[in-house]
Amino acid sequence: MARGLCHALAGVAVCLLAIANPGLDKVEQTARQRYDDQVVGRVQHWRASMAQLQDKPEAEQLRETNAFFNRQVQFLDDIVVWQQKDYWATPLETLAKRAGDCEDFVIAKYLSLRLLGVPDEKLRLIYVRAKIGGERSSLTQAHMVLGYFDTPTSEPLVLDNLVGDIQPASRRTDLFPVFSFNSSGLWVAGSSSAAARPSERLSRWRDLIARLRDEGFEQ
Repeated sequence: MARGLCHALAGVAVCLLAIANPGLDKVEQTARQRYDDQVVGRVQHWRASMAQLQDKPEAEQLRETNAFFNRQVQFLDDIVVWQQKDYWATPLETLAKRAGDCEDFVIAKYLSLRLLGVPDEKLRLIYVRAKIGGERSSLTQAHMVLGYFDTPTSEPLVLDNLVGDIQPASRRTDLFPVFSFNSSGLWVAGSSSAAARPSERLSRWRDLIARLRDEGFEQ
């Protein structure tokens, strides 16, 4: 199943490559058409933050991008924000609501870092089971984080909306990876991939790409 999904992701990759480095002029224009001045101001703040990070070291880009969205966006479940069980929001939609769930944080950080020139092969959107209820608890819940790999064999750094600082994966003993993906492929951890319904996630990814294009994330 994972191999078939990787082939399907290749088609999605073509769409994402088209939006990998577009600038945000059209996105701000869309914000002016659809939202009020407060939302436009948030988009302008995002653009200013991106401009300051252009050509900075990747470590600084990671740190500041992670901090920006963790400050700007309140964590709320999709059922509260969108009245849907699972909705993947664009960065513009997330800034407009100023709220989102873990996937929305990851999407916004991922796309921002791609706009800043961080190579796709260094980034992965990672589905995990996150331990809740303390060190001895056996309870977990579904969660998503962004992983950064300095080299293909490096230990990933974890960008998480629930933890302020960026930490290496070895320090995040509360997280248990299920599968991860970017525009190039999908990686399954262990045998729990079927329970994670990656094909359903891929459908939401395609829908996200379509809405990004509609908002102006395109060259």
